[in-house]
Amino acid sequence: MALSLRPQHAAQYTKIARLLLKHGRRDLVERAGGDAAVDIRDEGAGVDVDEERAEAEALASELEQMGPTFIKLGQLLSTRADLLPQAYLKALSRLQDKVEAIPFEDVRRIVEDELGARVSKAFDWFDETPLAAASLGQVHRARLRSGRDVAVKVQRPNIRTRIIDDLDALVELASVVDKKTDVGRRYGFEAMVEEFRRTMLAELDYRREAQNLRTLGSALDEFERIVVPQPVDDYTTDRVLTMDFVAGRNLTSMGPMARMELDGRPLGEELFRAYVKQILVDGFFHADPHPGNVLVTDHDPPRLALIDLGMVARLPNDLREHLVKLLLAVSEGRGEDAASYAEGMSDKLDDYDRASYTRSVARLVSEHATATVGQIAAGRVVAEMSRIAAENGLRPPPELTMLGKALLNLDEIARTLAPDFDPNEALREEAAELLRHNLTGLVSPANMLSTALEAKEFAEKLPSRVNSVLDTLANGEVKLDIKGIDEQQFMTAFQKVANRITSGLVIAALIIGAAMLMRVETEAELFGYPALAIVCFFAAAGSGVALLVSIVRSDRRSSRP
Repeated sequence: MALSLRPQHAAQYTKIARLLLKHGRRDLVERAGGDAAVDIRDEGAGVDVDEERAEAEALASELEQMGPTFIKLGQLLSTRADLLPQAYLKALSRLQDKVEAIPFEDVRRIVEDELGARVSKAFDWFDETPLAAASLGQVHRARLRSGRDVAVKVQRPNIRTRIIDDLDALVELASVVDKKTDVGRRYGFEAMVEEFRRTMLAELDYRREAQNLRTLGSALDEFERIVVPQPVDDYTTDRVLTMDFVAGRNLTSMGPMARMELDGRPLGEELFRAYVKQILVDGFFHADPHPGNVLVTDHDPPRLALIDLGMVARLPNDLREHLVKLLLAVSEGRGEDAASYAEGMSDKLDDYDRASYTRSVARLVSEHATATVGQIAAGRVVAEMSRIAAENGLRPPPELTMLGKALLNLDEIARTLAPDFDPNEALREEAAELLRHNLTGLVSPANMLSTALEAKEFAEKLPSRVNSVLDTLANGEVKLDIKGIDEQQFMTAFQKVANRITSGLVIAALIIGAAMLMRVETEAELFGYPALAIVCFFAAAGSGVALLVSIVRSDRRSSRP
């Protein structure tokens, strides 16, 4: 079956198909019916595998040329060690760097259209030179009329329509790949792209990012060395975000001497604890903490500022509980337990090999147990576990992709700030606090009220439910729905039990009857007792012995392997 094209997505299909053909995934295009759907030439399809690094750099450059959607997609792929070789991960990771800035006239027009006022009226001062330019927007420094220094983030013109078209095409292609290729069924590209789609659409809404800033700022208020700039609501729309300006330098711009002068260990430890709280306690975390989004402030002592909260992730309660167990098992070197916890939050495919998966994860965890962050990255461990899972027929939840991306970026920051920092020891220290928080949540007033209401409902409905059950029994309407049992074998066993019970009742009746006949006077005697009574006794004795022999033989046969 050929790929069904929508005319408005033809250009996107062509670009993606060319990319797959050029970089060695002709199988995906052909199995999806791409050759029949898109006019693609074969030149460039055969790439020398010995030039993997050059090919990876070429892929990164082509993604940049294809636009912001594919730049973001490349950033996401740079975290997928289970999908791509190391050379590609390294090449794609540079896509988080600067892109070409948009002209200030476009910035002025967007700001004035969104705020409904001229820039000169809304701001006391507005710097025309951008502080940073990214694939979706760029940031300018400004000052409000109140004297508050702010950073103004402005979305690129016409970016929303372009991204939505690209995302629609990606979702359609991923769906076809999942249905028609083995690699698609194993990795579940449609779920990945759907998660990517939700993240991208959320990142295009600056009002949502403003809410993310407020939520994260409140959650991390207890950490003195962490700063989250707060938004200015009156100057924020879905395309313009105005927030506090934080003076500082991002880690990528700091030279070796500046890093040596910085006491990075307390900053790294505090950032790690903050992320443990975000991920495992709050279930809401900054999903893109790459060095460009983490500033070392000019405060004395320095602090870390988390900026660009367009990409965040939320983890459900049950997934957080699995993650707590998983990360603790990894930190304590319990490989088999880690494999079991990871299995519990994943989907098993038809070819799932549990023994192979457990062995591989146990070996990985044992190698990681005594390593510092400068030796092995926790994010790499999560990515490696995802790769092992895919190889053995296990599909982790899509939320782990975001978690892996966050951990990979966090590893890079931690290596920069404190190469000898031991995340395993820090996680074990946080375990007590995590346990206390979980137990406190169990006995919170809200939970106690919910439990009381449920108990009240149970007490109120109990009489009517008991009456309903009794009426059903009295009317003979009870039905047993037994699944997973051989009915013939079950009926045979049930008949054997019924036969034994019946035999026992007959034997008991004979004994009781014989005892009653003993009192009846009769001329027919046997051994000095009424003959009929003695016959009943002998019959009962013989039947009892026969029943016992039958039971013993049957039990011996059933106990044999």
